[in-house]
Amino acid sequence: MSQTQNLPVAEPVQQSRGVDRLITGVATSDGAGVRLTRVLTQDLQRRLDPFLMLDAFGSDKPDDYIAGFPDHPHRGFETITYMLAGRMLHRDSAGHEGLLESGGVQWMTAGRGVIHSEIPQQEEGRMEGFQLWLNLPAKDKMSTPWYRDFKADELPRVRTAEGADVTVIAGASHGVEGAVTRDDTAPVYLDIHLPAGASFAQALPAGHNAFVYVYEGSVQLGDTTVPKQRMAILDNAVGTDGVRLQANEAARLLLVAGQPLREPIAQYGPFVMNTQEEIYQALRDFRDGTLA
Repeated sequence: MSQTQNLPVAEPVQQSRGVDRLITGVATSDGAGVRLTRVLTQDLQRRLDPFLMLDAFGSDKPDDYIAGFPDHPHRGFETITYMLAGRMLHRDSAGHEGLLESGGVQWMTAGRGVIHSEIPQQEEGRMEGFQLWLNLPAKDKMSTPWYRDFKADELPRVRTAEGADVTVIAGASHGVEGAVTRDDTAPVYLDIHLPAGASFAQALPAGHNAFVYVYEGSVQLGDTTVPKQRMAILDNAVGTDGVRLQANEAARLLLVAGQPLREPIAQYGPFVMNTQEEIYQALRDFRDGTLA
């Protein structure tokens, strides 16, 4: 069982990154009609390498989510699903099965190919969360699929001296190692809850791409106010060593950062490879029943 670390190691940030730009997500639907907001879209993949997509979903209306995501394929990247509220069942062609519940995380490496479904296990109430797509380096795109789910009480947490409550899904924060680490992409994935007026600092390696997504309240990042349901892409200014932000009101946000792969990106729907020929091969494999 995870316990909150109340004696955190400080994250000294001498020069904070600023905001490059604010992004408003695009309302869309996916799966069998699940309504969601696509926050990180395909045109931002180069700018936010190694991240490929971020979807935010949240509704009290069962018709917006009840049909879920029936069987569909993936190849060449990882999916990280973080459930704020609700229950969803994962099943895949590699034999993995897991019930994702409120506060939990499901991390799936598609690798060479997997066919999976994500079906809500509720007929009413709120379903809310996020799905982040993380690219794989070329050398790992045809790796063996991998899956792990984490219940809320299995995720590492830290409470800072300033009163921020942080769930460390990936990477590390204030001396606490996250649930998952990756060498090539070095992802940091934090869910941060801030009381009004509280500040938060996170060291970030130079050259890593990073963004903040505020899903409750608003925060101040330098001269920029980041309101609810906006993504702030952080700049990569020379000399910066992290990010500092402050809550204008009680706020909840995601902070995501990673080491860019700087490799070609070829995407066709649920397949993300390095060349068009690899995409054609994925389509042939799926058609022939040999993808997974």
